[in-house]
Amino acid sequence: VYVFEHGGGSVQAGDSLKLSCSTELMTFSTYGLGWFRQAPGREREFVAGINERGDQTNYVTAVKGRFTVSRNNALRTAYLEMKNLKHEDTATYYCAAGLTYGPDSRMYNYWGQGTQVTVSS
Repeated sequence: VYVFEHGGGSVQAGDSLKLSCSTELMTFSTYGLGWFRQAPGREREFVAGINERGDQTNYVTAVKGRFTVSRNNALRTAYLEMKNLKHEDTATYYCAAGLTYGPDSRMYNYWGQGTQVTVSS
């Protein structure tokens, strides 16, 4: 396992939470990173992505303005800061590394085990 997510938990609607994604990838700075989520009974969906340099990002419409993706290549870590959380954000969140930062999950090579985020309304 090369990718590890941290920071999930149970919060109230309107609260904030920051997820981190640490990796063992020695060439971390050459990978794009994506955050995905999967709610019970639903397909996994793309949430946000960031390119290898950290100067381009990509978000699904539902989280624009509330979520911010970032990365620190020196620490080989990526982050997903989530604000104004809603009940519908409840899901298992996954971090993935690949030669992309877009929504196609098939383009990602390394996946974490996921971290649970539960938002109570």
